[in-house]
This record gives sequence, C-alpha cells and structure tokens, in this order.
Amino acid sequence: MIQFDQVTKRYPGGHEALSDVSFEIKHGELVILAGHSGAGKSTLLKLIAALERPTQGSVWVSGQNVGNLKASQVPYLRRSLGLVMQDHRLLMDRSAFENVLLPLQVAGLGAQEAARRAHAALEKVGLAAHEGSMPITLSGGEQQRVAIARAIVNRPSILIADEPTAHLDPAYAREIAALFRSFHAAGVTVLLATHDETLFSPYGARRLELVQGSMKA
Repeated sequence: MIQFDQVTKRYPGGHEALSDVSFEIKHGELVILAGHSGAGKSTLLKLIAALERPTQGSVWVSGQNVGNLKASQVPYLRRSLGLVMQDHRLLMDRSAFENVLLPLQVAGLGAQEAARRAHAALEKVGLAAHEGSMPITLSGGEQQRVAIARAIVNRPSILIADEPTAHLDPAYAREIAALFRSFHAAGVTVLLATHDETLFSPYGARRLELVQGSMKA
C-alpha cells in the first residue's frame, strides 16, 4: 500500500532530510514512525502526500508512483489519504462543521450527503455538540479532533498523522490515541509519526525508526 524504494530527499542548499530509505507498509497495518526531532519523519509523511517529491528513488502509494504524478493528479491521490499535520491549518473564520465540510465541497459531493458525512465525522471524534463552534473557542485537543474529523470525512483508506498528540495533556493524548486505534480497527491503514510511542505500542503497532534521515535496521 505504501512503499519507499531507496528514497533520498535533498533540499536546496544540500541538506539531506532522507537518505536511501526503503520500507513497505501493507494494507490494514498500524505503524509508528519514531525518531528524534530532525530525523526526517515530517519529510517522509509529506512525500507520501506529494507535498514534497523525492530527489532520488520512488514512493508508491496504492499502486501509484507519487513522484511521477502530474499536478492535476495529486488531488485524486490525496482524496484516498487522511492527513493530520502538526499545523492543523483550520480556517478560523469557519465553524468546526464548515472546516470538516470543506474537503467534501472541494470533491464536489452533493450538499445533503456532504452534510451527513461531516456531521458523522464530528460525532465520531466526540465533537457533535461543538460543530457550530469557531476553532478559536476550542481547546487544543478539540482543535486536534476537528483536524482528525476533516481528515477522515472523505473515508480515506490511509490515515497519516504527524505528532497527533504533541502539546496535549495526558488525558487528551490517550483519547486521541484511542481514536486512531478505532480507525485502524475499522480497516484503515494508519501511519503515525510520534515521540510518544507508549500511547500506541499497547495496540500492537509495528515500529519504524529514522536516525538522521536513514531507516534504522
């Protein structure tokens, strides 16, 4: 489902974020991506979503070579992915419901079905009572839940998240971890970059580790 084949990512100026990285994630797996800050975790996730392109090697997602996709093809790739990045990028002038609704509107889904899915996604993350709230009025954990609802509203086959429990208190962090476990239990392939492996290891997650841009054996 996700495959990296000898992937190197080099940024302008010569900084090499990833070096000769190879691994495979199969359909339905729950995988933790570990590594210290600066190890290359965020870059790896961005390559999966075609937010970055590899300098060398190939990235395959659901049978597609991501590095070879035309710009017009990238939105279709992303519809099969749920992305939860460190920057939530919520629209502060729109309600939680409107933020979650937006990807469905962009995809051209009918208004009635889009609204039904947005309501269902917010209910899934425990925010049904706050769907009319503006993001600025929500706590950090609640904003994270809105971002997760937005990521799952398109019913993705792959869910990737970059430090989804960072800066949350322990109780909120455990609740967010349980949410990702529930998506995995429903058959979604889940890849999580995290510093706090203890939140996910009880769920039997497979562990990959990056060390200074290289995959640890």
